[in-house]
Amino acid sequence: TESRSAGSSTAYTQSYSDQVEFLSHRDTLMAPPDNGEATVLQAGRHEFPFTFQLPETLATSFEGKHGSVRYWVKAKLHRPWSTVKKAKKEFTVIEPIDINTPALLAPQAGAKEKLARAWYCNRGQVSVTAKIDRKGYTPGEVIPIFAEIDNCTSRAVVPKAAIIQTQTFIARGTKKQKKSVVTSIAGDPIPAGKREVWHGRALKIPPVGPSILQCRIIQVEYSLKVCVDIPGTSKLLLELPLVIGTIPLHPFGSRTSSVSSQYSVNLDWLSAIPEQLEAPPEYSAVVSSPEAEQSLAPPCRSELGDILEGPFFAYIQEFRFRPPPLYSEVDPNPASDSIRPRCMTC
Repeated sequence: TESRSAGSSTAYTQSYSDQVEFLSHRDTLMAPPDNGEATVLQAGRHEFPFTFQLPETLATSFEGKHGSVRYWVKAKLHRPWSTVKKAKKEFTVIEPIDINTPALLAPQAGAKEKLARAWYCNRGQVSVTAKIDRKGYTPGEVIPIFAEIDNCTSRAVVPKAAIIQTQTFIARGTKKQKKSVVTSIAGDPIPAGKREVWHGRALKIPPVGPSILQCRIIQVEYSLKVCVDIPGTSKLLLELPLVIGTIPLHPFGSRTSSVSSQYSVNLDWLSAIPEQLEAPPEYSAVVSSPEAEQSLAPPCRSELGDILEGPFFAYIQEFRFRPPPLYSEVDPNPASDSIRPRCMTC
């Protein structure tokens, strides 16, 4: 509802309403016979089980200030020459929102600046840049906020961050919104001419309902707002969109890649690993003792000539042999004992 004015002394209230039916299913649990005779139930308890499949496109149950999304089951008992008995039981629906999608795994970033003025005097500029690693989160997760605030004014400013829930109600072309703060944090005051950097400032998401984005008349949206309180002027606001989902991030998903969920992890190679690994061979089995002694001995100064002008202890011995083969790997072309390995400095 909203107030309308029709003149200087006339005012009235205009009401708007709308509704959307998501689900309508009816079952007859016990019907009278075709001959028209009444069905008689003996005294005692009688149960009539029933089931029905819920569509995947149902909006999440929601209770708002100007509207709601509700689901219920009604049962009616019709009796001849008597009033109809009714029973009603409500149930909750949670729309599945998987955040393991490229759109919800994409990082969100933005930047804004504001010129602080007071009595037509320029007091400097305040700028803020902020980034979060993805757009989709689930309740209970922590959002790491990366932000940089530059205070080029002559007064101290205070940075803050908050998660905002926006409820939007639409009826007959008219829109009404209700915004509320879900949770918030505040940083330390930034002195004049200084810069503050947030290296992943943690903001935990409390238990809240998921986003409602596909309903025509009711929408529930979330956003992360990074604001800077500037004395003497309005706040500097930077808003980053959020989607609160119901299916959390996959264990193998990446928090910084927007396409990580497009690929599945292939674990077939695990079956090729034997249960008991073969021990690697001894180093002496690959390199003979004379060769090992010769390779580890430093070269004579006469062999190097003028290559090494510094102290002799600064010489670094090159590793001139292959490392031992990995487990069962065997060199198909073993080196001959008659061939002396070539020195890397010769």
